[in-house]
Amino acid sequence: MLELCTAERIAWVPYGPLGGAAPDLPKVTYQPAVIRAAKAYDCTPAQIGLAWLLHHAPNVLLIPGTADLSHLEANMAAGTIALDAATVAALSGAG
Repeated sequence: MLELCTAERIAWVPYGPLGGAAPDLPKVTYQPAVIRAAKAYDCTPAQIGLAWLLHHAPNVLLIPGTADLSHLEANMAAGTIALDAATVAALSGAG
């Protein structure tokens, strides 16, 4: 789906990008690979999850939930995280 959206220049908006919207969905932020990457990059697991999604294509648009300004700022900072190939591979195998 992402490849088709990219080819057609359509935005791709993943629903519940971190899995927190429903109690029965796995939480990205609880995955060991995500936690390890967050420690390595000195950021939060949520930022790593968002950065990984953004890494996939330029047409990825994220709408993560937020409760306050500091949380919004942390979410926005995820766009500045440049994940290396080894981290992307590790995160791609998480879940």
